[in-house]
Parts: sequence; C-alpha cells; structure tokens
Amino acid sequence: MIGMGERMQAAGGCLTAAVGAGAGLAVWSVGVDGRLRRFEQSPDWSVLYAELPLMVLGGTATALGLWALIHRVLVRRVRSRR
Repeated sequence: MIGMGERMQAAGGCLTAAVGAGAGLAVWSVGVDGRLRRFEQSPDWSVLYAELPLMVLGGTATALGLWALIHRVLVRRVRSRR
C-alpha cells in the first residue's frame, strides 16, 4: 500500500511538471506575434511546430530536474538528523 508521503511526492512531481509546462508556455508566448507574422512574408509556422513543443518540454524538464534536486537535498537532511 502506498503511504501518504509517497502520494505527496507523486502529487508534488505532477504539480511541478504542470507548472514547468506553464512556465515554458509563458516564456514562449512573449513576442510570439513578431516571430509568427513577419512584414510582407508568409507566416513562419516553425514557431508553432518546433519552438512551442521545445519550450513546453524544456520547461517541464527544468522544473522536474529542480524538483528532484530539492527532494534529494531534503531527504539527505532528514536522514542526517536521525
């Protein structure tokens, strides 16, 4: 049976991934209008099919990496106190 601590860790990881994806989307959305529509040129669709997924995945990966690092540090502190 899964303990409450493990459930909180799993929920924290999922929440961190969602926040990271949102942060990647927010960073991508800054100035997207200028990158998508250029003066007297056709729209640059690579902004949507290349940059957007990379920013969302990058934000998710960065947030989960940071979460794992913080989790590891906290676990070491708790174990050293015992």
